[in-house]
Amino acid sequence: MLLRMTRLCSMREYCRSEIRRKLAALPESEAEEIVGMLCSEGYVDDRRYARAFARDKSALQGWGNLKIKLALQRKGIGEADIAAAIAEIDSEAAGAKKEQVLRAKWNALSGETDPARKQARFFRYALGRGFGYEEIKRIYDYLRRD
Repeated sequence: MLLRMTRLCSMREYCRSEIRRKLAALPESEAEEIVGMLCSEGYVDDRRYARAFARDKSALQGWGNLKIKLALQRKGIGEADIAAAIAEIDSEAAGAKKEQVLRAKWNALSGETDPARKQARFFRYALGRGFGYEEIKRIYDYLRRD
């Protein structure tokens, strides 16, 4: 099992909780021993995983900081590692992706005739993507003026 896990971890990043889930069939003591060995040999590193996760979700999928933080918390990543990962996100690229994603949603809502419903749907979508209210309001005001 250790060989299988090292092979998996050499192909992509995993956090401790994902490895534990993969080793669920083993007795807990054996699973913890394997996780410990993978961590000590550098195959699994929660801080490295959090940085890669935050960077990818922000740049590729357009997630906001709040959604990234919640996803990492669900994976059992520590608060310090989460804060460091979010701090390393390229704010210019994240801002451009955020505007691209929200502009696409705004355009998709162009057929909506009720302005209050359009606003509610836009805000609900943006909040679900993990953006803060102030960011959403600023972009909403800009898109509405366009």
